[in-house]
Order: sequence, then structure tokens, then C-alpha cells
Amino acid sequence: MSRRRSGCPINLTLEAFGDRWSLIILRDTMFGGRRRTFRSLLAENIEGIASNILTDRLKRLTANGLLSRSADPGHKQRVVYGLTEKAIELVPLMAVMGSWGLRHTLPSTELLIGAQVLEDGGPQLWSEFMEELRHLHLGAPRPEASAFAKMQSAYEATIAGKTRSHDLALPLL
Repeated sequence: MSRRRSGCPINLTLEAFGDRWSLIILRDTMFGGRRRTFRSLLAENIEGIASNILTDRLKRLTANGLLSRSADPGHKQRVVYGLTEKAIELVPLMAVMGSWGLRHTLPSTELLIGAQVLEDGGPQLWSEFMEELRHLHLGAPRPEASAFAKMQSAYEATIAGKTRSHDLALPLL
């Protein structure tokens, strides 16, 4: 971080992120189930981030210690981005933001499931998710239970239920 506007912890946290794109990149890396390349972040981002914005935010997040950048062992010219411990500790914040979004916005069914599972699971699931992220991004031992598997199972069950009841469902206005 260069210049601080104030010593307020909330302001300093926002300055570390930079803007909404930074949070979205962290979300995509956190919930993507793996370390990410520039190309995967660009291609799989549902909000349509521009490549120049992605480049800038990856540099900022790396400089602020939220992402690590390392050579891809499978491809000499590619780098992979992973979460640092600092970023993994944002799981509770992301979960609370998702919960707020569930209550105060109109998210799509497909995209609200992860937030709902994290809200329902509470701090226990957040902790399990953080342990799994430490395994995936920091090389910590694999946890016994997979938080990703719980979220994937909930997603598949919701989508299957939506498909079965599709003809009976009335559109919400």
C-alpha cells in the first residue's frame, strides 16, 4: 500500500482490495477450487472483466500480499495465482457479504447456492473451507472433509430440483 487516506481499519481494508474487481478476482480464485492462471480468470469470469483491468488488479493483489504468483510447472511461459493466508482469512467476510446479498438483492438461483450453503454452515463450514483452501493454495495437509464437495452437492441438488420442477414453476416478478 502506498498512501493511506486514514488509519481506519475498514478504509485500510478497502485500500488493500482496491475496488470491486479485486474482490471478484479473490472470489473467483477462492471459489474456483484451484490456483488460477490469467487466462482462466479472464475466460471464466462471469462479470466479463477486461484483460487490462485483470492485469492491473492481479499486480495490485500480489503487491498487497493477497495473491501469490508463481511459475506454472506444466507450462514454462505461464504463471499461476494462488491465495495467500491473508486472502484465505477473508472467507468469513466473503460469506457475510454473500449472506447480505441473499437478503438484500435478487441473485440467480445458480449463483446463490454457494452463499446459502456458507450461510447455513456458519463459522464451522467457513473454517473447513479455509482449511481446504490452505491445502489447495498453500500446500497444507488435505482436510478430512471437503467443503467444496458440500457446496457442489448442494448446487447439484438445487439444479436437479429446479430441472424437475421447471414446468411447474411460476416465474417470480
